[in-house]
Amino acid sequence: MLSELRIQGLGVIEDATLELHPGLTAVTGETGAGKTMVITGLHLLGGGRADSSRVRRGASRAVVEGRYVLPEAEPEPAAEDDEAAGAGARDAAGIARDAGAALDDDGSLIAARTVSADGRSRAHLGGRSVPLGVLSDVADASLAVHGQHEALRLLRPAEQRAVLDRFAGTAAVEALARYRDTRARWRTAVTELAERREHTREMAREADLLRHGLTEIEALDPQPGEDAELVAEAGRLADVDDLRSAALTALAAVAGPPDGTGDEPDATAMVGEARRSLSGTEDPRLTALEPRLAEASTLLTDVAAELSGYLDGLEADPERLARVLERQAALKGLTRKYAADVDGVLAWAQTARERLASLDVSDEALAALAAEADRLAGELAERAAALTAVRTEAAERLAGAVTAELDGLAMAAAAVTVVVGQKDAGPADPAGLDVPGAGRVVAGPDGVDDVELLLAPHAGAPPLPIAKGASGGELSRVMLAVEVVLAGADTVPTLVFDEVDAGVGGHAAVEIGRRLARLAETHQVVVVTHLAQVAAYADRQLVVDKGAAANQDEGVTRSSVRSLDDSERVVELARMLAGTEETETGRAHAEELLAAAAEDNCGGPPPTPITKGVTKVRQRGERRSGRRAG
Repeated sequence: MLSELRIQGLGVIEDATLELHPGLTAVTGETGAGKTMVITGLHLLGGGRADSSRVRRGASRAVVEGRYVLPEAEPEPAAEDDEAAGAGARDAAGIARDAGAALDDDGSLIAARTVSADGRSRAHLGGRSVPLGVLSDVADASLAVHGQHEALRLLRPAEQRAVLDRFAGTAAVEALARYRDTRARWRTAVTELAERREHTREMAREADLLRHGLTEIEALDPQPGEDAELVAEAGRLADVDDLRSAALTALAAVAGPPDGTGDEPDATAMVGEARRSLSGTEDPRLTALEPRLAEASTLLTDVAAELSGYLDGLEADPERLARVLERQAALKGLTRKYAADVDGVLAWAQTARERLASLDVSDEALAALAAEADRLAGELAERAAALTAVRTEAAERLAGAVTAELDGLAMAAAAVTVVVGQKDAGPADPAGLDVPGAGRVVAGPDGVDDVELLLAPHAGAPPLPIAKGASGGELSRVMLAVEVVLAGADTVPTLVFDEVDAGVGGHAAVEIGRRLARLAETHQVVVVTHLAQVAAYADRQLVVDKGAAANQDEGVTRSSVRSLDDSERVVELARMLAGTEETETGRAHAEELLAAAAEDNCGGPPPTPITKGVTKVRQRGERRSGRRAG
C-alpha cells in the first residue's frame, strides 16, 4: 500500500506530505485549493505524462515521492507458470528487485518522479535511476485510480468490453490470450494463402530468378573467406622472387647462408659464442644470464627451421597462378550480382532458399496451406466460443452486482444489463470467422464479441445504452456503481477515487460513504471528495487549504495539506455542508454525520455487499470503534 505521498513544487502546492491511512483516507478542501494536484501527483508517480505547465511558478522542478509498504515476500512463480501469470502478475517487490532498487531501512520502497520546468522528466526507484516504465509497473501492481475521466471512458464500447474482461478476472485473461495466439497464426496462414493465390504469376517469376541464382552459386560452390585466401595466394605466387630474396636474407642473418658460404657471423653463432664466454666464468651474476641466452638460441634455431621450410615450398608455379586467377574471376562474377564478397554471396543464398520455400505456388502447396488455414479457423472458432462463454457468464454477474449497487444509490427500480453480442461479417470479409451458433462474425484482436452496458432507469423503461438511457445524475451513479464493483474485484492493494461522487447528494451520498468504507476493509482507499457524507466515513481526513488570508506571496497561491483531529473534522465537515464552519447548526449536523458513520462502521446494517470474490479481509471495525470511542 501507499503509506506516504510527498508533493513539492506542483501547481499550488509548494511542499506537502500526505500520510495515508491503511483504511479509508478522505482528501477534502475548497474548490481551487489544490485537491486535483494530489491526483496529478499520483499520476506522475505512476508514470503518467509529464506536463511542465504543472510545475509551480517560480520553482525549478516538481517532485513527487511515494513510500510503498510492501507485503510479505511470496515465492516467485515457477517458470512454467510465468506465461499464465503474465507480466502484470509481478508484485512491486519483484519489479523493484528486477530493477536493482534498494529497500529503505524499514523495508518500504520509495519511488520518485521529477519534472523540471523545461519539461525534462526523471524517475527513481529505491534510490536508483530507472526507466519511466518501471514506475508505471510498480504503480500498476500497487494502486488503481478511479476518476471522472476513467468513468467517462466506460461509455465507449471497447472500454465496456475491457471492463467486463477485468471483472471476469483470470478466466477472461487466459481465454483471451489463447484466442489471440491462435488468431495470430490463423491470420498469418490466411494472409499467406491469399498472397500466393493473388500473386501466383509474380511469385513464380521470382521463384525462377531465385532458383537461377542458387544454381549459379551452387555450381561454383564458394567457401567462406575463399576470396580473401585467393588474393593472398595470388600475391604470393606473383611475387615469388621477391619473397625468396627476403627469406634468404633473413635466414643468412639468423643461421648463415644455406650453402654454408660467407664469412659474416650469423645470430645463432654469435649467441653460441656468448653462452660459451659466460659459462667459463665463476661470477654468479654472469652465469645467471646463460639460461636466457640458451632460450634465445633455441628461438633462433626454430626461426631458421621455419625460414628453410618456407624456402623449400616457395617455387614458381605459373599454372597454379593461372588457376587462382581464373577462380578469382569466377567468384567476382558472383560478387557483382549478389553481394560484395563471398560471405555475402553465401548469406544471400541462404536467404534465397528460405524465400523460395515460401514461394511454392504448386497445387499441392496451396492445398496444404488451405488445409492449415481451415484447421486454424476451426481452432480459433473454439477459442472464440470459449471466450464468449466466459464473458457471457461474467456479464450476468456484473449486471447483477451493478444493479445491486444502484439499489443503495437511490435507484432501486433501475436495472443494468450487460449484453454480449457479435458483429456479422460479410462473405468476403478477410476477418470473417464461422463460429458455431453465431454464424459468420468478425474475429477482431479482442475476440468476436461486442459488449454494451444497457440501463433501464425505472420499471417499465426499455433498456438503453447508458450514454442515452441515463440523466446526468443517474449517469454519475451508474458510473460510480460500476467503479465500486470493479474496485471490489481489483487485486491491487490501493484504490484511489477522484470525485466519483460528482452530481450525487442526499441519501445516495451516505451510501457512497458506506461503500467506500466497506471497500476499505479489503483495500487501502483514498477518496478526493466534496461531500461531507463521504468524508465522515474516513479513518483519516486530510484537508487541502490555502491557509490564512489565502496565504499568497507575490500573487502565487500556496496551498498546504494537513491531517485533521476530531474537532477539526467537525469544523471541516460543517464547512462542506453549509459553506461556513461558524454556525452551530452546521457543526451539529457534522457531529451527527460522524456519529452515524461510526455506528455504521461498528456493526450497523451493512450496505449491499461489494467485495464478492475478494479473499483478503482486514477486520477494521473493531479498531475504528475503539479509536472513535476513545
